[in-house]
Amino acid sequence: MVRLYRSPVEAQHWLVWLDESGWVRFPARINGWRDRCRARPVHRRNLRRVPLWLAFNTGLLEFLQRRELDRAA
Repeated sequence: MVRLYRSPVEAQHWLVWLDESGWVRFPARINGWRDRCRARPVHRRNLRRVPLWLAFNTGLLEFLQRRELDRAA
C-alpha cells in the first residue's frame, strides 16, 4: 500500500509510505521523486494524508506504474 502525506513542518516536501521500504521524503516540485531519500524520523503528529493524484508531475505516479508493470511481468 502507498500513502501520500503532507506536513506543515515540511511544507516543501511530500512524505510517502511504501510498504516495502517505509517512509520516503521527496521535494514537492516537478520530478522531485528523483531526489527522494529515506525519511527519518517522521513526526506523524502533523501529517495529513492526501490523495495520490496530488503528486502528479513529481515522478511518483510514474514510479508506481512501472513498479506495478514489473510485478505483473
